[in-house]
Amino acid sequence: MSEQPTTFDYKHVGGRFLGLVATALAAYAAIFIGAAFAPDQFAFSYLFAFTFFFTICMGGFFWVLVHHAVDAEWSVVVRRQLENIGSLLVVMALLFIPMVFVAPRLWDWMRIAPGTDVLLSEKWPYLTPWFFWIRAGFYFLFFGIAATWLRANSILQDADGAPRYTVFNRRITFASLPFFAVCLTFSAIDWLMGLDFRWFSTMWGVYIFAGTALSSLCVLVLLITALRGVGYFEGVITVEHYHIIGKLMFAFTIFWAYIGFSQYMLIWYANIPEETIYFLRRNTESWQVLSTVLVVGHFFVPFLLLLSNPGKRKPAFLCGVAVWILLMHLLDIYVIVLPVLHKAGVVVSWMDFACLAAIGCTLAAVFLKRLGDAPLWPLRDPRLAKSIALKN
Repeated sequence: MSEQPTTFDYKHVGGRFLGLVATALAAYAAIFIGAAFAPDQFAFSYLFAFTFFFTICMGGFFWVLVHHAVDAEWSVVVRRQLENIGSLLVVMALLFIPMVFVAPRLWDWMRIAPGTDVLLSEKWPYLTPWFFWIRAGFYFLFFGIAATWLRANSILQDADGAPRYTVFNRRITFASLPFFAVCLTFSAIDWLMGLDFRWFSTMWGVYIFAGTALSSLCVLVLLITALRGVGYFEGVITVEHYHIIGKLMFAFTIFWAYIGFSQYMLIWYANIPEETIYFLRRNTESWQVLSTVLVVGHFFVPFLLLLSNPGKRKPAFLCGVAVWILLMHLLDIYVIVLPVLHKAGVVVSWMDFACLAAIGCTLAAVFLKRLGDAPLWPLRDPRLAKSIALKN
């Protein structure tokens, strides 16, 4: 353990950082030029990409909260990377700004004059622009402060190992959990359900949460495997940790399917027009194909792959499953957002990929820069030894 490298050496980055920055700048230039000619497509493509990465960052923040709330031992060695992922929510706040300029194109209730739509009037004052932006500001203020604070205390503990930081982070967590639940739920309602203010589902927040928790686990698997591949975490992260992450991936795959099916079944059974419109639109023409792929690919495929224990203990296998689930999560967000714009069927735009590249490369560049700012795992956490010696 004494010779174990604990901090990230930027030699392993090489030219990737500059490559990410260059790609991000080129992608932003392309989509902002494209926005001048196809503003509606830009608005929906950007929201699609933003939501995909936002859910991953929120998932990292969520697992940090879970770690402190239950006083977990197994996750100590991977917590720093979850903290790094969660701390990117500060960057997501800045990346939200372009949507301010295209908001009426995304949320059409902003274009409707007060008193001209009965249903919109019933939802006043919740659906008013001023309250919408106040809520968005509060979400990011909470996410940014809480995620940054938890990470800062964790890093401070690396210096002196004082248990007070562990206790303090637990207190922050218990204060943050109700706000996390409320903010994630209402941001999903505001930004995604709000694309069609006439539609509603009481299970929407939980559905988005299921994909959030699952996708962040997949990113964690890929991240720690990449770091292990260049010589880090040797003797620190073992197959036992992969086994636990694999079991959590399996559990949340089932949870996502359960929530998705429950939402569909209740809406189908009630057969209320204001509710069924969501699924009718996504069961039209080529959207039906993607919806079918989503059901099979997001549940049945990972369910069967993760069913046996041996696969969960193989990093390469688990990484393959993680990539697949992330692709399905990407498809899930796509099917949520884009049918509002292209109601008659799938229309793939180059801006979908350009927005993914712009936001993804920005976050990856910030993450790489932040990776070497602190040890790769909490060096002096009181539970570190038990986490390394994990058996399950």
